[in-house]
Amino acid sequence: MQIKDREHVEGGRERVTVVPESVDDLWHLQYVLEPGDRVAGDTTRRIQRNDDQMRDTGGEREHMWVAIAVDDIEFHKFANRLRVGGEIVACSREDQLGFHHTLNVEERDELSIEKRFKPDQEARLEEAEEATENPDVAIATVEEGQAHVHTVAQYGTEERATITGTTGKGEYARGRSELFAELGKVLRRQDADAIILAGPGFTKQDAYKYFEQNEPEITEQITMVDTASVGDRGVHEVLKRGAVADVQQETRIESEAEYIDELTKRIAEGAKAAYGPEEVKQAAEFGAIERLLILDDRLRKERGPDGEWVIDVDDIVRTAEQKGGEVTVFSSEFPPGQQLSNLGGIAALLRYRLE
Repeated sequence: MQIKDREHVEGGRERVTVVPESVDDLWHLQYVLEPGDRVAGDTTRRIQRNDDQMRDTGGEREHMWVAIAVDDIEFHKFANRLRVGGEIVACSREDQLGFHHTLNVEERDELSIEKRFKPDQEARLEEAEEATENPDVAIATVEEGQAHVHTVAQYGTEERATITGTTGKGEYARGRSELFAELGKVLRRQDADAIILAGPGFTKQDAYKYFEQNEPEITEQITMVDTASVGDRGVHEVLKRGAVADVQQETRIESEAEYIDELTKRIAEGAKAAYGPEEVKQAAEFGAIERLLILDDRLRKERGPDGEWVIDVDDIVRTAEQKGGEVTVFSSEFPPGQQLSNLGGIAALLRYRLE
């Protein structure tokens, strides 16, 4: 994320101009924006023309600048865009004021955001800005007869390909080379800055030797890791072992995996942990929270009109921070976030056990 400008405006609000540079940045923005914010940018809008000089054409699209009062935000991962809808409150064409419009924000689109930023939203913008410098990582897990390729993004991991083939024994050795060749093609297409090659046994070493001979540019990017499984389970092992952190300083999803594992361990032992809004609220009031864990979807929902909790989520966050606690907002796209959702969407690692 590129942050181009910051300025304070009336009413204690701040205007920040950003340029999202990746789909990760668009994902971050959906949790920065909320109803009531003012968002502005360049767009196109269909204009009805029906006057004496020109018959109604059904509307022609015109380029214009608009500012909208945000009503809704939708992240479309597979379309690589963020849709921000609301009423037009300022526009380069005054006759469009008061109409509803949707800004389709894509990579490289400049966007102005005016709002009272909450601490976690400020932190998310900073995280997105810092992540611009991090390398992209691909994880290839391979065993006899199959290989999988995942990419690591800030909104989670995503499977890019599953490749199957014969085992590498005797007359089937050719099929094994074909499996490695196809894996090499997929890895090249990812254009990753770093590759983690993982899996059980010696198959990954044989794949590495194949790449040394046939794909030397890939070999330079590879770090090998032993795992007991391939596919999603193998990727989870890679993340838990901190392999991605060796090439990409502890990613968001790795730290989330560590925190949720520690939380579930403490819950099983009846140790220093709390979960659910009421229990976490009590822990915050006692100053017992060492690290507050909250799901991004739940945080956004509870800040809006559709919230279900009787407690004020922002009050919990503020109290935890004021009493020395750290706050981690989990991604709902990644398995640790799904585990946190099953625990009510909010939990805490505590300094001491609550009686």
